[in-house]
Amino acid sequence: MSASGGSIAIIGAGSVGSAVAYSLLLRQVVADIVLVDINHELCQAQVNDLSDATFLSNVRIRQGSVQDAQNADIIIITAGAKQKPGDTRLNLIDRNYKVLKSILQSLQPIRNDSILLIVANPVDVLTLFAQRLSGLAKNQVLGSGTLLDSIRLTRILASKLEVADTSIHAFVIGEHGDSQCVAWSTATVHGTPLLKVLPLTDNEREEIATTTRKKAEAIIKVKGFTSYGVAAVTSRICEAIIFDHRQVLPLSHWQQDLDCCLSLPAVLGRDGIISSFPLHLDEEEQSFLSESAKGLRKVIEEYKEDL
Repeated sequence: MSASGGSIAIIGAGSVGSAVAYSLLLRQVVADIVLVDINHELCQAQVNDLSDATFLSNVRIRQGSVQDAQNADIIIITAGAKQKPGDTRLNLIDRNYKVLKSILQSLQPIRNDSILLIVANPVDVLTLFAQRLSGLAKNQVLGSGTLLDSIRLTRILASKLEVADTSIHAFVIGEHGDSQCVAWSTATVHGTPLLKVLPLTDNEREEIATTTRKKAEAIIKVKGFTSYGVAAVTSRICEAIIFDHRQVLPLSHWQQDLDCCLSLPAVLGRDGIISSFPLHLDEEEQSFLSESAKGLRKVIEEYKEDL
């Protein structure tokens, strides 16, 4: 793949932001990457390190200001407090809401056709806040959502069936967090319903769903953060936007009927979320999704006056 002539700005040069930059650089998604961080020394050091890898691609990486980020094709926000062992993603809300609000105020005016991609956690709540604070259309503001969770799920199922990951289509939906659920009823293997090919007991399904949900927690417990997986999915999202792929991916975006942002499959292209992709859930899954949305709305309600 050769780099497009566009630009991507990454706000936050920590472990996630720098890994995202590295992934975008190697995948040659755009010609120009701008890294922005309040810690100028760290940002410059990350750029110096990353620039040593640019011989593998035709991509420029530079340190920039928030003003440089205003004109990017895609603005990725990774800045915020890290999830610590024992933290839920929702525990981060207060700290990261303040960070997000400050960033979005300093980004004004954002180029009116930019796409704003939220990667910081709790991603669903922050995506909704960003939609309200950025001034961009709702379809232009999205979150990385449960794409990484869905990839983790697919890997487990592929390994059980001894097939390639690409042969399996299965989604984790709802909150990117504790209330997420697996859409078992819609999962397929090369067009055949997954549960017909791989008859799983309720306990086995629960075990797979729990392993998927807790994978990040297990990694954070040992190394303190996750970065490579989220960097890879962020780069995949950016490719789909820049090259107008129209891929169907489980991303956090506005759900009118649920009155919040959470993850359901969406068609992704140059304008951001082109449309939600219909998913015919069974009654139990629909109930899980409704409960997930209810939990998110409760958190959002606390910030209503400030938005």
